[in-house]
Amino acid sequence: MKIENFKYAFRGICKAFASERNMRIHAVIALLVVVCGFIFDISRTEWMLCVLCFGLVFGAELINSAIERVVDLASPDRHELAKNAKDMSAGAVLVCAVFSAIVGLIIFVPKVLALF
Repeated sequence: MKIENFKYAFRGICKAFASERNMRIHAVIALLVVVCGFIFDISRTEWMLCVLCFGLVFGAELINSAIERVVDLASPDRHELAKNAKDMSAGAVLVCAVFSAIVGLIIFVPKVLALF
């Protein structure tokens, strides 16, 4: 694999952060999880689960953004199949985000409750 390929991939990630509000929202949430992870001194396994969830959600959001752009290019007019493709890719991000939130709740709720 050429170094050039990493440059293109990094450019795509930067473009997504610059143009996609949801990427920035996911980044803020990930940052909050990292802060909470340090505050609550989560275990190595819990860190691995959090990092896996970050990657899953960011990856899904990148794929969703790519699908939306390709669909817009291929079908500039409204078409039911284009709408379905965009809705399904957005749904994939939602599924990843919801299950990541569940993982976060499983990790952090007991730690917060232990404070009381």
